[in-house]
Amino acid sequence: MSKLFQIIALLTIGLLTAQEKKIETVYFNFDKYDLEKSQEEIVYQFLKTIDTTRIESVQIYGYCDDRGNNDYNYKLSEKRVETVRTILTNNGFNKNKIVIIEGRGRVLIEKDTIEDIEKTRAENRRVDLLIVPKNSFGNGIYNSLQDSHQVGDRIYFENIHFDLGSSKLTHSSIKELDIIVGKLSKNKTLEFEIRGHVCCTPEYFDDAIDISTYERKLSVNRAKTVFFYLLSKNINSLRMSYKGCGNKFPLGKGDEMDRRVEFLITKI
Repeated sequence: MSKLFQIIALLTIGLLTAQEKKIETVYFNFDKYDLEKSQEEIVYQFLKTIDTTRIESVQIYGYCDDRGNNDYNYKLSEKRVETVRTILTNNGFNKNKIVIIEGRGRVLIEKDTIEDIEKTRAENRRVDLLIVPKNSFGNGIYNSLQDSHQVGDRIYFENIHFDLGSSKLTHSSIKELDIIVGKLSKNKTLEFEIRGHVCCTPEYFDDAIDISTYERKLSVNRAKTVFFYLLSKNINSLRMSYKGCGNKFPLGKGDEMDRRVEFLITKI
């Protein structure tokens, strides 16, 4: 890696590490998706205390405890998320700022390693609200597409990640890309480069192996997958290009964040 790239990578890590997310959590009774009054009050307090002018977006994630089957708990977690979203929007919160609503099903636990299993299960029957501050990554670095950009801006999408060794889009990645499609359809002059990244490779390899092709170009394939998904949604191919960056630019925020793609704005 050249000295210039090393400097850029270190600066990026510093900016991203400084990012913070405030989190609020509400809890549900077993097999229920309606909230008790005390938990509703937590959502109301959340609404009262946040400054919406400083918020880029809100993300809502729902969970269940480990009892029951996967399909049932997945649907239950989605209903819990919808309960919280409805409270927010019915009390004046801008629905356009709620960009991710996702039920994640049950939280599996190792029963033999838990001292108070009922307490742990109660803590897993929850919905988390995550706040993403505006431009929380620093000058020229964003976590979503903005109404206007400058050439050289970089966008790190927190919800476009890949499973280990895979270039296939996850459910949450597709949701995020569909939001991006809507914004790109409104701003038809914006052009960008899609950059793929990988984690967890030895230093003597520049890239990782894609388990579906057995080729050592996983970062390229991740960028290419996003490119063709956007193409399938009628985003003009002339606006986009893609490349793989391998393992050159870790963010220092865990392996999941390194299994990512990002956009570099090339023309406005």
